[in-house]
Amino acid sequence: MTTNFLSELKDRGLVYQMTDEQALEELLNEESVKLYIGFDPTADSLHIGHLLPVLTLKRFQEQGHVPVALVGGGTGMIGDPSFKDAERSLNSTEIVESWANSLKNQLSRFIDFDDKTNPAILANNADWLTSMTLIDFLRDVGKNFTINYMMSKESVKRRIETGISYTEFAYQLLQAYDFLKLYETEGVKLQLGGSDQWGNITSGIELLRREKEVQGYGLTMPLIKKADGTKFGKTEGNAVWLDADKTSPYEFYQFWLNTDDRDAVQFLKYFTFLSLDKIAEIEKEFNEAPHERAAQKALAKEVTTLVHGEKSYEQAVRISKALFSGDIKELTAEEIKQGFKDVPSYDVSANDDLNLVELLVNSGIESSKRQAREDVQNGAIYINGDRIQDLDYVLSDKDKIENSFIVVRRGKKKYFLLTF
Repeated sequence: MTTNFLSELKDRGLVYQMTDEQALEELLNEESVKLYIGFDPTADSLHIGHLLPVLTLKRFQEQGHVPVALVGGGTGMIGDPSFKDAERSLNSTEIVESWANSLKNQLSRFIDFDDKTNPAILANNADWLTSMTLIDFLRDVGKNFTINYMMSKESVKRRIETGISYTEFAYQLLQAYDFLKLYETEGVKLQLGGSDQWGNITSGIELLRREKEVQGYGLTMPLIKKADGTKFGKTEGNAVWLDADKTSPYEFYQFWLNTDDRDAVQFLKYFTFLSLDKIAEIEKEFNEAPHERAAQKALAKEVTTLVHGEKSYEQAVRISKALFSGDIKELTAEEIKQGFKDVPSYDVSANDDLNLVELLVNSGIESSKRQAREDVQNGAIYINGDRIQDLDYVLSDKDKIENSFIVVRRGKKKYFLLTF
């Protein structure tokens, strides 16, 4: 454990609020502290909006503390109203349970549950919430909180005018009870979360004080906003997932590579384990030659490697270079799938005429034979990166990448995929 750990978290911009900074710093310096973050299963995968809290758990574990990843198999049945404009839709028990299991598997890629000195702990609040009766909840938890106290929370006040159900209103008590149960079963003393969780965290600290006469602690991280005002964690309106089947490593890499210049250095502090001195070196290089995009390249490398592994990072770089140069022939079929996931495709049947002009029209790449001939003759058609100007060119097995794909490019950037 390093004595300046909390200071480094602040220097990285990872601390938004905390309770009793001096006491928390002393606690972290003196003992191996058990701390937790909750992850409600709202999908079958974590997305990069979860990455900051997950990596913060990893940072604490590397300092000798014990991270507890709490999967919200119980609270996920309700939905956290914190800073949401409308009530969440409710999912079935089976769906939430399935999603909870998926989250467990993903979390194990970041925090070590088998470490010999301070192994991480996995918990699921369904273990205590689903067996708790309403009478138990009202007697053991509800009695500790006044309506005035609960309504004073910013996350609740924001929803009073538009309407909030009792179900969501009571959510903060369920999260408070999680803190109490994790203290009782694991000795957890610290809860982490995004800044929108402050009200829920302080409710848990209050419940610990009332029920156990124990001092709990809370620390929140900032909710990330991109410099251009758009929501962090989405690209072209879609979430960026940590599951490679939902967001390919290439797409993931591209998301970080396209980070705004104004965000790149700060994101290096948030999302990588590079030292602050190393980040300062990258920042200096970046400021001297912004067009070289040193910060974005370092960011994309570090985060892609961290989430998907070095092999997937190298694959993403290879795809990017091939698309930039137009030389597609060296890519594997798997890399073609990743790099051309969203381009139009045409399944070539056994009956298709493989004459290039005919296939350009049949696949919809060209609107007519006249236009197809014109584009071929003018050098606007490329097969796997090679310009083809022969009107009689017939596609054959030698053009197929792993006997599965042919990549057609029309002009500079319009790609099409022929599949076999």
